[in-house]
Amino acid sequence: MAIDEPHHSAAARPEHVAAPIGPDEAARALRNGPVGALVIAAIAVGILFIGWMLFYFLLFLPRGPIG
Repeated sequence: MAIDEPHHSAAARPEHVAAPIGPDEAARALRNGPVGALVIAAIAVGILFIGWMLFYFLLFLPRGPIG
C-alpha cells in the first residue's frame, strides 16, 4: 500500500453496517438487556466478598489482637 493512498475503514462499507431497526424492535431488544451484566457483576462481587472473608478468618483472626 502506498503512503499517499487514503485509508478506508471496513466499518464505512454498507455491507458491514447493521440494518436500522424500528423503535418497537429496539424496545423489545432492550427490555431484558442488562440482566446478564447484572448476573456477572453479582458473581464478581460475591467472589471478592468470599475472598475478603477468607483473608479475614484465615489470616487476620489467627494472628490475634495487635498491641
